[in-house]
Amino acid sequence: MYSDKVMDHFSNPRNVGEIEDADGVGEVGNASCGDIMKIFLKVEDNVIKDIKFKTFGCGAAIATSSMVTEMAIGKTLDEALELTNAAVAEALDGLPAQKMHCSNLAADALHEAIKDYQSKHPA
Repeated sequence: MYSDKVMDHFSNPRNVGEIEDADGVGEVGNASCGDIMKIFLKVEDNVIKDIKFKTFGCGAAIATSSMVTEMAIGKTLDEALELTNAAVAEALDGLPAQKMHCSNLAADALHEAIKDYQSKHPA
């Protein structure tokens, strides 16, 4: 049902935790299935230097959160805004259809964290 990459990111999630003095924080959730994702950013010179996440949800929700942090670190904010939930699922070698809408919210949480950062640091 789940790819080896999904299982790896679920069993060994990367970048778990919280950044106390985060430059941007984004939180999204899906009330129908209970997945809640929160992403914390540290930004320097418009580049994501550190990123952490906290996720309450199923294995797919944890795996997508882990993968999006790996995909976003080192990217400019504009590059990170181009990451999509579909790209996250593809990087994990796919997700079951029933997990695509409720568990794959990681890019949305990343985008919310970037918007939060941008609201605090207008260009």
